[in-house]
Amino acid sequence: MPRSAPTRVLVVGGGHVGLTTTLRLLRRARPGDLRVTVVDPRGYMTYHPFLPEAAAGSIDARNVVVSLRRSLSGVGDGAEVVTGDVVRLDHAQRRAVVRTGDGAERDLDYDVVVLAPGSVARTAPVPGLAEHAVGFKTVEEAVHLRNHVLGPLDLAEAATDPAVRERALTFVFVGGGYAGVEAVGELEDMARYALRLHPGLTAADLRFVLVEATGRILPEVGEGLGRYALGVLASRGIEVALGTTMTSCTGGRVVLSDGRVFEAGTVVWTAGVKAHPVLEATDLPLDEHHRLRVGADLRVQGVEGAWGAGDSAAVPDLTRPGATCAPNAQHAVRQARRLADNVLAVLRGGRPREYRHADVGSVASLGLHQGVAELRGVRVRGYPAWLVHRLYHLSKVPTPSRKAGVLLGWVQAALFHREAVAMTALSHPFAEFERAARS
Repeated sequence: MPRSAPTRVLVVGGGHVGLTTTLRLLRRARPGDLRVTVVDPRGYMTYHPFLPEAAAGSIDARNVVVSLRRSLSGVGDGAEVVTGDVVRLDHAQRRAVVRTGDGAERDLDYDVVVLAPGSVARTAPVPGLAEHAVGFKTVEEAVHLRNHVLGPLDLAEAATDPAVRERALTFVFVGGGYAGVEAVGELEDMARYALRLHPGLTAADLRFVLVEATGRILPEVGEGLGRYALGVLASRGIEVALGTTMTSCTGGRVVLSDGRVFEAGTVVWTAGVKAHPVLEATDLPLDEHHRLRVGADLRVQGVEGAWGAGDSAAVPDLTRPGATCAPNAQHAVRQARRLADNVLAVLRGGRPREYRHADVGSVASLGLHQGVAELRGVRVRGYPAWLVHRLYHLSKVPTPSRKAGVLLGWVQAALFHREAVAMTALSHPFAEFERAARS
């Protein structure tokens, strides 16, 4: 009998879920069974837990990203990678419209779709936010932020106006979750280290402010460790404004809800995430938070041939009835493995299995040699927690080459210290040539 055509699988998103799902599908499918296409606007996966260390210069930024093409080439039947954005998805017709970098649109037909576009920053209508603040979701933002912290040290040391110096050395981070706390901890640590190269500045000149709308930071690690983390930050002179919001940052003039008003050269927004807006351009069911409605088996509810997992899917947490799984890398990778196995099971006439996973714990870095961790009910803090944080994420970063790169970066930083050089021209790479062309 003639062999049937391969099942066309479209994977929307090349993050944790997209890459892990595709790799598992390719490795476990029989030759010729599947033809997998991955659509992602960047063409690489970002390992988000290492963004703070990349921003602080502890590891090279290139070791935080993993090329989709390189990872998927030579695995099973391989996968096609399309660099672009899905702008519409009509599941009833099994068709997606992809816009590529040149602005052209192309149709992609499929039999099965896996939606894993991830999340985007959840912003608020704060005046000046779009013009003056920077996010912390991409490696590009991490590198920009590193330069935006080190560059002002050069400016401040040379400045003769005290107001210019004060503004340049004031850094505001909005959001007291993982991203905000780890970012402010790592970057404040880096800035203090860099002061040894700036004899005209002291630690007292630096001002780091963490703004959090609720009454605590790091709720993921529990109240006790959250208080400990708060104490560590305060001992380093970092101001933590709890129960406070930023109401404006127009022109760098920061206004807080507690009445404080001051100038800041850097504002970093890490106040949560939301489901990717591409889901609004589909005909699939969404919940009140605009996430995909999926069952515990990761199938989109009431729809055949559609699956979802990760930050943009409301995956029921079977270990906590009524709750959904937290949007973190720990769940994303495990959901991806179950999703891939379930897709193959259904295609082969079997039954999918439910995703069930209890959190093994949470870890967070507070800067060099400081951290907090909660592991299966055991609380760890200080240097041991920082070491657990590094070892855990080293084990989870994809590909052996990236693991080696991260480890070598740590060894180099330990033996020869971190490089504290600001390459601010990266934010305006054509400025030098433009000046030359005008002269």
